Amino acid sequence: MNDPSPAVVASGRLSLTPDVIRAGLRRPPPPPEPLDLHMISLKEGTKVTDAAVLVPLVNRAGGVQVLLTQRTAHLRDHGGQVSFPGGRVEPEDLDREATALREMAEEVGIAADRVMLLGRLPGYEIPSGFRITPVVGWLEPPFEVVPDAFEVADVFEAPLAHFLDPANYQRREYRFRGRHRHYLAIPWAGRYIWGATAGMLYSLCRMLNGQ
Repeated sequence: MNDPSPAVVASGRLSLTPDVIRAGLRRPPPPPEPLDLHMISLKEGTKVTDAAVLVPLVNRAGGVQVLLTQRTAHLRDHGGQVSFPGGRVEPEDLDREATALREMAEEVGIAADRVMLLGRLPGYEIPSGFRITPVVGWLEPPFEVVPDAFEVADVFEAPLAHFLDPANYQRREYRFRGRHRHYLAIPWAGRYIWGATAGMLYSLCRMLNGQ
């Protein structure tokens, strides 16, 4: 089977099955480009915290959706932001996939055996010191969502097609700890998705579009 073109994938005319997504994730990571400036290399001496997130893709009748969470505002790390279920690697986690699945169950209430793992996206290091491994998973409805009220203010789904269109991504700037930084944002339906989460979605966009 020939690789699908970016236009076909982004338009939604291609059926994004688990096999198609798995094949896209097996491609070599695309070379960096200007919109990848949100991804940084941590300065020497920075305390690094290893973490993993699950990028959950939901097979809905109207098209594949991405499941996302809105973190509660009081959290010390990235409070109030839109994110994927995820967190720090714990000593008992066998691998990063185990971390992502455990965090999915803890934060959203979806058990590991409901998730079909499809592969990984390129890792991310972010200014707050987290080194994140994004793990992509596939969910077949029906399933029940039971958010952890301490960490999760809301759980919602957004169309994967929105995130597969590179034109929807915006480049923004801000200052962090005295340094001028660039980041990505991809607003959707009144939600402001930015930073590492937008960056991971952009990686998924490029991998599945073969860019």
